[in-house]
Amino acid sequence: MTLHFTQAPDLITHWIAGTADAGHSERRADVFNPAKGKVARQVALASRADVHRAVAAASAAFGEWSEAAPQRRARVMFKFRDLVEAHTQDIARLITLEHGKTLPDAAGEVQRGLEVIEFACGIPQLLKGQHNHGIGGGIDHWSQRHPLGVVAGITPFNFPFMVPMWMAPMALATGNTFILKPSERDPSPSLLIAELLKEAGLPAGAFNVIQGDKEAVDALLEHPQVQAVSFVGSTPIAKYIQQTGIAHGKRVQALGGAKNHMVVMPDADLDGAADALIGAAYGSAGERCMAISVAVAVGSCADALIEKIVARAHTLKVGAGDTANMDMGPLVTAAHRDKVAGYIDTGFMEGAKLIMDGRQGLTGELAQGFFINPTLFDQVTPEMTIYQEEIFGPVLCVVRVPTFAAAVDLINEHHFGNGVACFTRDGATAQAFVQKIQVGMVGINVPIPVPMAWHSFGGWKSSLFGDHHIYGEEGVRFYTRYKSIMQRWPGSESKGPEFVMPVNK
Repeated sequence: MTLHFTQAPDLITHWIAGTADAGHSERRADVFNPAKGKVARQVALASRADVHRAVAAASAAFGEWSEAAPQRRARVMFKFRDLVEAHTQDIARLITLEHGKTLPDAAGEVQRGLEVIEFACGIPQLLKGQHNHGIGGGIDHWSQRHPLGVVAGITPFNFPFMVPMWMAPMALATGNTFILKPSERDPSPSLLIAELLKEAGLPAGAFNVIQGDKEAVDALLEHPQVQAVSFVGSTPIAKYIQQTGIAHGKRVQALGGAKNHMVVMPDADLDGAADALIGAAYGSAGERCMAISVAVAVGSCADALIEKIVARAHTLKVGAGDTANMDMGPLVTAAHRDKVAGYIDTGFMEGAKLIMDGRQGLTGELAQGFFINPTLFDQVTPEMTIYQEEIFGPVLCVVRVPTFAAAVDLINEHHFGNGVACFTRDGATAQAFVQKIQVGMVGINVPIPVPMAWHSFGGWKSSLFGDHHIYGEEGVRFYTRYKSIMQRWPGSESKGPEFVMPVNK
């Protein structure tokens, strides 16, 4: 099979029933090369009719795919895994081309997506139920998990490969058919995913891609044949997805925004903490839901920590993601760059001390693309906008607190609860932090505690809407229904009609 989408075409289309599909709508959106600040191509925006055709294709494929033996579905996942590994650089180039992150960072994204595919390869084991023989009266009792049907994933721009892999492999391996609605800002990786799944042996219609905007999202949320929706994005949209999906009878998992803190204790290795903050705050230009955007300096360590951060930040290389040895690329669009720049202005106006202003030094190619240099604030307080809101850019805020208890209270009072870290050499402090902190993912001397594929990803509070975290065993539960079966054959013990609740004595 010749793969067509290893290079992005001029028009990014949908993928319906096993083939590229331009759709019935004439609506288009521009897709930019963010490093150059120029329109690179366009993406088709789906109409409701396009969404309905994708749902029909997924529904038609569900019968065959859901009835396939789990080991057959696993073999498709194994083949898909091999193809993704072979095309890692192709996928990474497409990510960098439209998102802007550096090629090594994009390749790392592909690797983290691969890990979920590898977990999905074990689906025969993961779908095993439980069995009890002879629970009473000649009855055997066991459980099964059944696929839901047609399910959908709505994914963000910041991880155009990894986040779809949090959803699609688990949904497909458990026997569902899947519709992906990727971000219209960097849609090209979605079509390469579709081609690789087709080459891996997935039946036509089992995986579909609908490019689009709110019209496509609403059509998926309202369609009666879509049984479940997974979402990753901002908190306002996550709330909307959950409320609208539930109102239309769907199972929903919606992961929202974040304001991730990293507590630095006075006994911490400050060089290690500074290195961690540089990578976690400025990597991928801060466009990560697990980026550290608040450094909580406890006690007397703030001045020394800031000095080390500034020294390291001044050495960072900022430029086009496909240029060798770059540490940080551009933001995804001009509108988002301007939004981040607005947060910097707001932080200064509200009284935070602006130590490094990322709006400065944007000359030459940096002035043409959607760049913001590393930005650092000190003396940030909890009332400030830059502390309360998710900036999603290379902006690090330093908050000074007197004690460990004050740090814990500060974090627990924030309305987000996605990820958090604590840097310390003291085991008792680490244990207390793990137990007291009200956040879904916790790192001890680990700045970005993203769970491995056999665990599950998800935050607390306004960072997660729904009952299930994403991927891992939580993913198996989300994409399946539980069925309990009791069986007794003629000739087994029978006492005639019974009119009371059956019990064992």
